Amino acid sequence: MTEYITKVHPAKEEAVADIKSKLETATDFIVTDYRGLSVAQITGLRRKMREFGVEYKVVKNRYAKIAFRTMGVDGLDSLLVGPSAVAMVKGEAGPAAKALFDYSKEAPVQVKGGYIAGNIFDAAQIEAFSKLPTRMELISMLMGTMKAPVQNLVYVLNAPVQKLARTLQAVADQKEGK
Repeated sequence: MTEYITKVHPAKEEAVADIKSKLETATDFIVTDYRGLSVAQITGLRRKMREFGVEYKVVKNRYAKIAFRTMGVDGLDSLLVGPSAVAMVKGEAGPAAKALFDYSKEAPVQVKGGYIAGNIFDAAQIEAFSKLPTRMELISMLMGTMKAPVQNLVYVLNAPVQKLARTLQAVADQKEGK
């Protein structure tokens, strides 16, 4: 009895390698359903995603599953069902997720879930993640919080000097009036 050997077409191997090479450049992935988008809408979405350093690509589910598996990203198989497009995030994922949800209000794109910072998220978790402040916003909040005590100290130390100056000015104004 002969053993069954699967022959893989070179074009399919090349397609998987192409998807894998694009996926390897990204750190986080958001999987969407693009069903119902017109060419103009998907072009607009890609343009908007590029502003955040994100490549938005329609993928063949089977090839994407193989590429993710070879990269060691497990758990996305359940998301890669039906028409799928992947937002490949190279920088911070929060603004990209927010942009996707903002765009979904005006076009029929639906977020299925994603892979962010080594964790699998469903659509509801991605939406909650998109509402969190970005890294730079968090840093600015931290700096404002750190600056507040020093700024208050300056106001407290300045208050007696200002009070003295106002008192002297009031006395000078009073003497001018007499």
